[in-house]
Parts: sequence; C-alpha cells; structure tokens
Amino acid sequence: MNPKPSTNQNSSSGWLNRTVLGVGVTSLFSDWSHEIATAILPAFLATIGAGPAWLGAIEGIADGLSSFAKLGAGHYTDRLKKRKPLAVFGYAFTALATSSFAVATHAYHVLVGRAAAWLGRGVRSPAKKALLAADVAPGAYGRAFGLERLMDTVGAIAGPLTALWLLKITNHNYRAAFLWTLLPGTIAVLSFWLLVRERPLEAKRKLSFLHGLRNLPRNFREFLFGVGVFGAGDFSHTLLILYASRLLSPAHGIARAASLAVGLYTLHNVFYAASAYISGWVSDHVPQRKAILAGGYALAGFTAILMTTTPASLWILAILFVLAGVYVGTEEALEDSLAAELVSREQHGMAFGTLAAVNALGDFLSSLIVGILWSAFSAKAAFSFSAVLFFLGAFLIFRLRR
Repeated sequence: MNPKPSTNQNSSSGWLNRTVLGVGVTSLFSDWSHEIATAILPAFLATIGAGPAWLGAIEGIADGLSSFAKLGAGHYTDRLKKRKPLAVFGYAFTALATSSFAVATHAYHVLVGRAAAWLGRGVRSPAKKALLAADVAPGAYGRAFGLERLMDTVGAIAGPLTALWLLKITNHNYRAAFLWTLLPGTIAVLSFWLLVRERPLEAKRKLSFLHGLRNLPRNFREFLFGVGVFGAGDFSHTLLILYASRLLSPAHGIARAASLAVGLYTLHNVFYAASAYISGWVSDHVPQRKAILAGGYALAGFTAILMTTTPASLWILAILFVLAGVYVGTEEALEDSLAAELVSREQHGMAFGTLAAVNALGDFLSSLIVGILWSAFSAKAAFSFSAVLFFLGAFLIFRLRR
C-alpha cells in the first residue's frame, strides 16, 4: 500500500467545491425526510399496540439488512466507471419506502417499510462517500466529511420540528405526516443528481468480493474491529426518545411527554450537527485523528453510565441528549475521515461499504439486545451493557497503529 499523506497535506484550499456542497445538501433533505418519520415512530407504534421490543426489532432488523446492502454495494461501486446512478437510485428508494409508513396498520408493516428504506440507504452509502472522497484532498477529509454530517444533521433538526408542526396542524394524524416525508425526500434525489460531480475512473481489474476484502490494509481491519465493538452497544436513538418519554410521563402526561421527548431529540441533533463539523475540523489539524474518535467513544460510555442513574428531570435529560448528540457527531464524522485516510482511493468503495456494514451490524445487535434487555430487565441493565462496549471500543481505537 502506498504511504498515506499526512492529515495536513493539501488541506488549506479547494475543499469546499460543488461535490461537497451537493452531497451536503442531499444529506440535509434526505435526513429531513426520514427524521420526520423517526421522531414520531415510537408514538405511532404505541397507537398500534407495539412496545420497546418491537421498536428495537424494527430498528435492528432494518440495520442488519442495511449492513449486507452496504457491504455488497461497496464492492460493486469500486468496479463501476460511474457511481452516481447507484447513489441516486438509493436515495429515491429510501424516500418511497419511508412514506409507505402512511399505510401501515400493523408493526410488521412498519418493519417492512423501514427495512426497505434502510436497504436504499445501504445501496447509496458507499457510492456517495467514495464520490465525496474522490473530490477533496486527504488533508481536508475531516472538514469534508464533517460538513456532510453537519448538513445531514441540520436535516435531522428540521425533521423533528417539522414532525411537531405536522402533528399540530393535522391533529396528530401520523399517516399524513409520513406522506409529507416524500417532499424533502424528492428534493434530496434531485440535489444529488444535479449537483454532485462524477469524476471519470479508469477501467479496473475485476476482483472477487473476498479478494477485495483481503486486500484491505491490516490497520484498517483493526480499525473495523474497534468500530464493531463500539457499534454493538450503540443503540438507535429512537430508544432514547422512548426513554425520555417514559421518564417524563408521570409528571407531564403521555402526550406532553412525547412532545418534550421530540424537543429533546431536536436539541440532541443541534449538538450533533455542531460536533460533526468541529470534530472534523480539529482532526485535520492534529497529528492523529484516532485520538479524537477514541474521545468520542469514551464520551458515549460516560453518557450511558449517566443514563443508568437519571432521575425524571427535564434538565438532566437535556444534558444527556446534548452529550449523546456530541458523541454521535464525533463518531460519524471521524469514522469516515479516518477510514478514507487509512485506505487508498482505489479501495474507498470497499472500505466505506465494509465500515458501513460493520456499523449496521453493530446497530442490529445493539438495538435488538438493548430493546430486549430493557423489556426483560430494566433500562439500567440495557444502558450498562452499552457503556461497557463503548469504553472497550474507545480503548481499541486509541491503541490503533498508524
């Protein structure tokens, strides 16, 4: 493998280009679309008689299916001369599948729709990230991927706020709100199609899937192991919304508690957006990105420990949602930029696909296990399980070799 350039190389100019902006705008509207659905999903499931175990299963199974799609798409996109059509298809499929919640009458209908939506995300993810990495200098990976995460999270902020507005004007008509997700979802598809630049690629030698995996550098495989351990505890934050709703219900009532939980999730996403870009910027100006990522993982462990002892206080819950937003923003921006640094550009599709698959598999395990532990024992047991894996993941990333 060729020596990697330092993180400061070529980082001073030219990184904020048409592709970076196009990917960012697309991420904004796509996340806006599915975060409308995510914010109201726990309450909608409750209206059709589904509890925490169903929510954990829906999120976990959808993420598990997404993991296979990301892995296959990562291998496939490295063999294509044009990656852009695959990404456009993935965005369109996700938008349609998310809006299908509007016709769900049973929990398994939501499961099918969520799984289909996340299948579309899996297909588009490696191609999108490879297109982004191909159009910026290595010394600006942190800022480019951080900006993409920031824009994505602006959509995640707009989503819950839009959901609250839609529920208000429709008198809590969840199905109407799900249909509205089609509008930002369609804008996302058009933004990617019109703005993102496709750089021509040379014809590539056709490698088998297993050969492509074996060709990934050893330190990247060690990185994936650390990410996987952390991801096995990194539960879906729809469970965080449910956690806040249940703590606040005795004092505020079920309907008011649900609205407050969505408001807390919006606060979470504000700090998620800010930390994604700030951590990416910092990582472009320090000798080793891994220290920033390990710090984000450790913050996740600290947050999970606090969740095991949280009283039913709105202010303490607000602090927890802020900390959760900070660690998620750091985690997502730094995982992508560190992966891009560890692997040559010719292998970026496979690297991003493998990373996304490991994350999705971790999400599958964590959402499922945390949901089951919560239902069978308690929220304290569920979040204690996550805390142990968060700290172990931080240790593995911190000792990662360059």
